[in-house]
Amino acid sequence: MSISRILIANRSEIALRVIRTAADMGIESVAVYSDGDRGAQFVRQADSAYALGGTAYAESYMNGDKLIDAAKQAGADAVHPGYGFLSEIPEFASAVQEAGLTWIGPAPDVLTRLGDKIQARRLAESVDVSPVPGISDPVSGRESVAAFIAEHGYPIVTKKADGGGGRGITIIESDADLDLFFAAHGTEAEGFFVERFIRTARHVETQCARDSHGNFAVISTRDCSVQRRNQKLIEEAPAPGLGEETVATLVEWSHRLFDAVGYVGLGTCEFLVEPDGRVNFLEVNPRLQVEHTVSEEVTGLDLVAEQIRIASGQELSQVPTPRAHSFEFRITCEDPRRGLVPSTGTITRLRWPLGHGVRIESGVTEGDAVTADFDPMLAKLIVTAPTREAAIARSRRVLDELVLEGVQTPARLYSEVIAMPEFAGAAPSTRWFEEEVLPGYIAPADASAGVAVDNAPAVAAAPVEERASFVIEVNGRRMELTVPRSMFNTGGHSRTQQPLRSANRARADARSGELVDADGMVNSQIQAIVVRVCVEVGASVNRGDLLVVLESMKMESYVHAPYDGTVTEIAVSGGQNVSAYQPLVRVARKQEGE
Repeated sequence: MSISRILIANRSEIALRVIRTAADMGIESVAVYSDGDRGAQFVRQADSAYALGGTAYAESYMNGDKLIDAAKQAGADAVHPGYGFLSEIPEFASAVQEAGLTWIGPAPDVLTRLGDKIQARRLAESVDVSPVPGISDPVSGRESVAAFIAEHGYPIVTKKADGGGGRGITIIESDADLDLFFAAHGTEAEGFFVERFIRTARHVETQCARDSHGNFAVISTRDCSVQRRNQKLIEEAPAPGLGEETVATLVEWSHRLFDAVGYVGLGTCEFLVEPDGRVNFLEVNPRLQVEHTVSEEVTGLDLVAEQIRIASGQELSQVPTPRAHSFEFRITCEDPRRGLVPSTGTITRLRWPLGHGVRIESGVTEGDAVTADFDPMLAKLIVTAPTREAAIARSRRVLDELVLEGVQTPARLYSEVIAMPEFAGAAPSTRWFEEEVLPGYIAPADASAGVAVDNAPAVAAAPVEERASFVIEVNGRRMELTVPRSMFNTGGHSRTQQPLRSANRARADARSGELVDADGMVNSQIQAIVVRVCVEVGASVNRGDLLVVLESMKMESYVHAPYDGTVTEIAVSGGQNVSAYQPLVRVARKQEGE
């Protein structure tokens, strides 16, 4: 079958990525867009574009009926799902095929078998692929988890059976954590399963491809161990420091898994590799991965083109032996000084780095507004050089050259990370960045707000002070500084600092990190969606009890009680959008003697 016009059921940089490959292959591209993306770069660059309406993804990119209607209107003969959104939803893949369109991805039944992580564990065991030690059945209650802990001890990890992309994962290290997990998820906990948490392991994956003729190849290995909250930040290919036996196991197990389900298309097998080389299967991601670019850079293959070729019934291209070394840095709108919480705003200045071995994948331009409606990733910065050492050196230069103002990004943090001896020696474990690097980078709590510690009484906080960034030149070298605005005077008078919210003075609780007014109102730190309110008015709470679950840019955040007390007001409800510093729940402090 031939493909002449592809509808891309996605947005931003991955939509642009598919549009460009389609153009290279002489194939027309059709974009779809939400109201907020009307003027986006991917919409302008496609051969044609169709409005989906709505602003939230549930109204647009997650609406399968609208996507298929747009494909029919456009006269498309194929649908490329990109990644995220509906890329792993078997019902959508089936609907595409039933509409007479070619689905550029694995078959719906394969998505079903691999999308359920419990079913995928059982599949792996059936072909002698060893998963991470765990329970291959859904959680049936606290008792079943407690029984596993009694046998294996802490820490454990709970995972959503239909999760993916690092979502739905909770690390549990104590009975208190276990209580919090069940409080957060309630009856939904039955949709999770349990595994032993391997703290010292690396996250290694294989980029795989298999065509309808039975040809299989591992295109490259990748290491994705620099993570935060199970979200990958820095990826590289090939995975460094793996022994021949370990690589052979990764390739053999990947082949078995793809053959077992009759996989046709591109996909990624993910593993945890322990320091002694022991391999543990995690999951198969049946789609193109964000980090596919580094595999392209070390082989010269266009993996989107391979997807289209395989979907057309053609054979997989011959896979070259990987050469050189490549890093991918996810440039997200997240503030590293606040623990990588989402940062929103307008991109006021944007200058991409240039030079040999530099590739930019981005869907944003200067002047674009960045909201909390979608994934936080603004761009992928890919850097390639002949060796890993050379790629690290080039990456530091490239990250330093990047200019992106208006929202916060972790680019400078990445530059520091890759210069650290722990990273330069070999890829560290999946917990290294979050436990050893990020805490030292977060600005002290008392730099922006008063801090209440342990049993200290609530006090009015020092308000957050506005900061300003500017460029100076010293001995011919340009440097950017960020300093408090109070350092500057206007008319001989220093500027008065402004409080966080109107006349309310807030404080940050040292344990929970919530912003709490002096009158007990707990406020959201970020722009987000309320997933669940976990308390009722009149409920008694202890310090640290879960009040609200928020989600922003696909990551959950927990809002805790700042002290012992009683819930006197609930200002939000499930599904509601909230802005930063918006009131959530009021807690009246428990008085002595009560």
